[in-house]
Amino acid sequence: MPSLAVSGHHADSATPAKVIQPAWVRVLHWINALAMIMMIMSGWQIYNASPLFNFTFPPSITLGGWLAGGLLWHFAAMWLLMVNGLVYLILGFITGRFRRKLLPITPGGVISDTKAALTFKLSHDDLSKYNYVQKLLYAGIIIVGVVIVLSGLSMWKPVQLYWLSALFGGYDIARYVHFTCMALIVAFLVIHVALAVLVPKSLRAMISGR
Repeated sequence: MPSLAVSGHHADSATPAKVIQPAWVRVLHWINALAMIMMIMSGWQIYNASPLFNFTFPPSITLGGWLAGGLLWHFAAMWLLMVNGLVYLILGFITGRFRRKLLPITPGGVISDTKAALTFKLSHDDLSKYNYVQKLLYAGIIIVGVVIVLSGLSMWKPVQLYWLSALFGGYDIARYVHFTCMALIVAFLVIHVALAVLVPKSLRAMISGR
């Protein structure tokens, strides 16, 4: 009997940890993080050349050094972000990850989990399942990502893509839409990083997958 117990113990300890984040998600996540940071910082450099509001961003947090440099970084990061994002969307739908992870989203669930989060009672025991706050944030940021890309394209090629520019109400309004989406993404990143600090095992899962 003791030998059976010991062998059973070794079998349990040898069981591999559950995969939380598959390899393709982890790779695309970190590429997206790099591209997004480059886009934001270079975008701030471009914004400073022609501010929409009565403020500019400190040069220390911009990328490119001047307008032309900011544009070069922005366009380079844009292609990386678009290709990476397109691959993520395709794999997300093909593998059924979006359906499993992000649906359903109910108002009651969002309200309940928001209250739990604000009172630090929201459980993170099972990282394989998103709570309703996470579902709303992740689904929302995907939509914002699509809008910021489309508004950016409408500003980049306002003549060739006149129909897209018209969809946003013209070049000037597209700039405000683009800026608003950027602000939402920055807010998301702040919350995302804060949650990673509060729940370190979620960060480990995005690095090791388990």
